[in-house]
Amino acid sequence: MSVTISAADVKKLREMTGAGISDCKNALTEAEGDFDKAIEILRKKGQKLSLKRADREATEGAVIALVSNDYTHGVVVKLSSETDFVAKNDGFVSLARQFAELALQHFPATKEDLLSIDFNGITIGEKVIEQTGVIGEKIELAAYERLEAPMIIPYIHMGNKAGVLVGFNKAVTDHFDDLRFVAMQVAAMKPIAVDENSISQEVKDKEVEIRLEVSMNDPKNANKPKEILEKIAIGSLNKFFQEVTLLNQDFVKENGKKVSDYLKGVDKDLTVTDFKHVTLG
Repeated sequence: MSVTISAADVKKLREMTGAGISDCKNALTEAEGDFDKAIEILRKKGQKLSLKRADREATEGAVIALVSNDYTHGVVVKLSSETDFVAKNDGFVSLARQFAELALQHFPATKEDLLSIDFNGITIGEKVIEQTGVIGEKIELAAYERLEAPMIIPYIHMGNKAGVLVGFNKAVTDHFDDLRFVAMQVAAMKPIAVDENSISQEVKDKEVEIRLEVSMNDPKNANKPKEILEKIAIGSLNKFFQEVTLLNQDFVKENGKKVSDYLKGVDKDLTVTDFKHVTLG
């Protein structure tokens, strides 16, 4: 016996899932009017679509950075999509923010743990798969970072293109706006570490190797011993540290001042303990 599917039922399922009208009608018909079964059918459709589009590049999306009310815990979540059109959709950005809020609430250790968190009766991972079917392009929770510190300042770059968390060694909440500039510095100048001590020896050795090779291939150095060129290469790391470490970078808001100097101007003992930077692409 066939079940009559009303327009009101289709509308209700569409509001619940965000799926298209025809998809909702077909799912309800197949489920004989059972909403739970219809949702499962739509979810399975999402799984198939997700597999079908697995090789697509999801380089657009929304990055959300949030911190706890006491500024001691922070998270960054990146929800990726294939197109900028989807990434700018209010519903998509809202979903990314809901994932970030759950991440902040539960503070999972890994992205895999985050994907397993409950989201209105299904997991976040299942919701992502469902949305792939609803939206019609590859959706992926592509990145998750978390940070703990005595004080954390967040920054979301215009259009949700990047999210930053910067951890400080002490709480100076009356200087929130001043320290936000440091988070903006991370987004703009893209440091790879807090200071030279935070850079692995492997990276340092690779930089010396590259600089040494360039020097040895320069005709002007043809008569210089390798040992001398190697010392020069090691010495030039200071410039490298100035370019890629946050505390040693020139502060973008004040010419002639390093970030570390700027922080001392806020509080003589203030420094950065760690930072997280997540971008689209």
